[in-house]
Amino acid sequence: MRTKELIGALAMDLAPSRLRFRRLFAGALLCGALAAAALFLTFVGLRPDLAEAAFSLRFVLKFVVTLGLLAAAVGLLFRLAVPGREAGRWALAPLAAPLLLALAAAAELVILPSDQWRSHLIGHNAPFCLALIPLLAILPLAIMLSALRRGAPDRPGLAGAVAGLAAGGLAAALYAAHCADDSPLFVAAWYSLAIGFVTLVGGALGSRLLRW
Repeated sequence: MRTKELIGALAMDLAPSRLRFRRLFAGALLCGALAAAALFLTFVGLRPDLAEAAFSLRFVLKFVVTLGLLAAAVGLLFRLAVPGREAGRWALAPLAAPLLLALAAAAELVILPSDQWRSHLIGHNAPFCLALIPLLAILPLAIMLSALRRGAPDRPGLAGAVAGLAAGGLAAALYAAHCADDSPLFVAAWYSLAIGFVTLVGGALGSRLLRW
């Protein structure tokens, strides 16, 4: 039997279990989110001016970008977990959040005087951002990879990378509730680097743990 025929047969066999896997993965995502949130609230905490910051468009944008990235990555993972299933339009979904962030950063450069670009880009907590987002992403990533082993992704490295993208988006959303640097320039630079690192780790782990 050819490889494509084998994958197609497996996909047909797995069709009745897709709903069960969705429920399993949704439960895993919830557990990962709760674990990361518990760590965040215990060791980091919310920013003291959260109520006032909530009225800032820059602050809200951080959650639109990070949670949008999380939603897109999860939607794509549901397709990657089934062998032979095409990603379709979901393959491009994770690009929406970075595109929105890039537009916001470009608008920031237009609005701000050039002598303020550097201060908004560097911010006050860049090292903390680079360390904390990956740390908060560890448990969600581990739990999602464990759940993906119950599926049958035929592109394990890609599935692992997208799981890392989802875990990074979730961790970045939590960190955004603490971070006082709301500039899109800061978010585009440091949040992206941290999420990108988690994505690379997820890809490396997925290529080994999700093989079948």
